[in-house]
Amino acid sequence: MLPLDQKGSAKPGSNHKRFVPLRRQYRRVRIRMDGRLLHCLMVSLLLIIIAVSIFQASGMIGAITAPPAEVLSSYKTSSLFILYLLRLMTLMPLPLTLFNFAGIVSFNTFPRKPKLRGSTLFGPFICFRVVTKGLFPKLVRNNVTKNLEVCSQLGFDNFVFEVVTDEAVQLPKLPRVRELIVPNEYRSSKGTLYKARALNYCLEEGINYLNDNDWIVHLDEETLLTESSLVGIINFINEGKHDFGQGVITYADGEIVNWLTTLSDVVRVGMDYGMLRFCLKFLHKPVFSWKGSFIVSNAGVERKITYDFGPDGSIAEDCFFAMSAWRDGHTFGFVEGDMHEKSTFSLVDYIKQRKRWVQGILLVLFSRVLPWRCKMGLSVMILSWLTLPFTVPNIILVVLFPLPMPAIVNALCGFIGGTVVFLFIFGAIKSFSLRNMGRCQYILLCLAPILVAPLAMIMESISVIWAIFGHQNHVFDVVNKECNSTAKDLESADPVETV
Repeated sequence: MLPLDQKGSAKPGSNHKRFVPLRRQYRRVRIRMDGRLLHCLMVSLLLIIIAVSIFQASGMIGAITAPPAEVLSSYKTSSLFILYLLRLMTLMPLPLTLFNFAGIVSFNTFPRKPKLRGSTLFGPFICFRVVTKGLFPKLVRNNVTKNLEVCSQLGFDNFVFEVVTDEAVQLPKLPRVRELIVPNEYRSSKGTLYKARALNYCLEEGINYLNDNDWIVHLDEETLLTESSLVGIINFINEGKHDFGQGVITYADGEIVNWLTTLSDVVRVGMDYGMLRFCLKFLHKPVFSWKGSFIVSNAGVERKITYDFGPDGSIAEDCFFAMSAWRDGHTFGFVEGDMHEKSTFSLVDYIKQRKRWVQGILLVLFSRVLPWRCKMGLSVMILSWLTLPFTVPNIILVVLFPLPMPAIVNALCGFIGGTVVFLFIFGAIKSFSLRNMGRCQYILLCLAPILVAPLAMIMESISVIWAIFGHQNHVFDVVNKECNSTAKDLESADPVETV
């Protein structure tokens, strides 16, 4: 028996190490292993879903390399050509799928909550910049207040929240809050429009007040900071390895206005952990672009690149900026932690949002100022998007018009389909919290995206058709972002502590 004193420690004269109860040892091991174990389980789930999907694809389409003549003779030549072309179009997203697969498998999908490395007292100066048209002032005020509370709770005070707006939003008079109204008469040298115009106005001489060593974190109106994302941002900046960074955004925190759009958006969370993380953390390049929020940017570098891209770079200004930074040789990194946003409140807004993305990325793709070496990933992504209206009907055509296909095509189609299904499930797992709901409800919500996925693909297809055949390619659609709960006046809420 170990010679222990009354506190359970080894006696001073003893050679024995301090005794640690078995229960405490188990707890420490469990904490260390939980993330790795869950990651192994997720990878196993991914492989199982892919295997089942490949098996189903082979069973439905056929796995013989030489199609029997009696089957092919039942179709007209033109019909046969169209059917085979539609089947082969399903392989278009293969590069995206490979990057998503690599991101999920290569990096821990359940990383530990980031811990602050260093003191907040001597951290970098950060400007949290929100650009708005001023249509939802109460939403902006409420979210600025919530984000100030996050900074205050962490003890971080070397920052400013800057709201750049076309119309006044009446922000609270606080030391670290700045409201910047873009004059109606302001015109950039290249005639930049919309959000890019406002972002470029902040960088103009006489308006910009940031030093080259300061940092900017770009947020949307509805974006909410979390402690983990703030810690991740500070750690990313202190490392000093990259000029730009981005992290994960989830869409199911807080009040859910529309369940269909929220469940449709969970795949974006899976893609953040997949191809976005792989591109930024391993390749350090925005191969398939990035999001327009949760952008961590060095102020000096951003001022050199500017947002003055002209009308063609004004619809998807975030994508154009990323490609410009890549062209100029800057590197990108992945920021730990996650931020929260809300999905669109209606199916129409969901379609409008995707339509703008398609039109904006198409304009970026055909821009002459960006080299093609920086647009190869964009070309694959946009081709996958444009062929979506032709590949979605394959879900029914495969059953109604069976065709013998080579085994490799079956396997690749199964791999793509299985990975997409997993991204929906995994995105739901990361979006919803088991602590905030019952186990049964949590399981149902994690499986529900499988049923919603066909609707999401149909809406994406409609947005593509609208983007292609719509005559207005330089229109920036603004979707509703203010629900009843966020529409309450800031004055009715508890006052925030001055930070």
